[in-house]
Amino acid sequence: MAWSPRELGELADTSRRTVRHYHDIGLLPEPDRRSNGYGQYGVSHLVRLLRIRRLVDLGLTLPEIAALGTADEHPAAALRALDHRLAAAVDELQQTRHELATMLERATPTDLPVDAAADAARLPATERAFLVVLSRVMARPALEAYLELMPDYRSSPAVLAFDALPEDGDERLRTSIARGIADHLETLAVERQDLFEQLELDPASASPAARRTLRLAVADLYSPAQRDVLSRAARTLGRPADSFAQ
Repeated sequence: MAWSPRELGELADTSRRTVRHYHDIGLLPEPDRRSNGYGQYGVSHLVRLLRIRRLVDLGLTLPEIAALGTADEHPAAALRALDHRLAAAVDELQQTRHELATMLERATPTDLPVDAAADAARLPATERAFLVVLSRVMARPALEAYLELMPDYRSSPAVLAFDALPEDGDERLRTSIARGIADHLETLAVERQDLFEQLELDPASASPAARRTLRLAVADLYSPAQRDVLSRAARTLGRPADSFAQ
């Protein structure tokens, strides 16, 4: 009994091109040739091809299948490794489904992690946009510390005044708001020292690329008057004028 490449492919529910590819990469031995040059495939080719297709369907890659060789030994180690990969993929999919369920139930935004999105819903649009940027340049522990600090930080009248600061706010108003923000941050740094330490020691947001991203975000999101207040507050705290953007 001999099959043509097309017939062999049909028996294995695959294509002639796939059969040819398996030859090219050494997974399937070349067949004997008829006088007209056409290959003659026998049972051994079909068994080998079916085994390859079965392993592919299970999730093994072609290089992994090639590493098994042609010996008809049970590939226990490769199957265990595949099982570990599939278990990790299932866990990831379950987490994704959990996040989707939460997003649907709470109608949370899609541009933030679910836990951050719930907190962001209560923020002004500018602060929320800044939080989206932070979520891309902060390590998760630092981002969680930032989110935990936000309610206390935004409880200050100075912060609310900063939100509402008009572009033509005069010198006295800017100085007053900057002083209020600086005093408030000094108090929080003592009361919530553990959270401030997580922010200060965050390696992700300390990289040059992260600092540049934050500077661009501050420049784009806040008005010149607000940026002036941030610079004043930083200097009051003895920090560089642009430290709130780093």
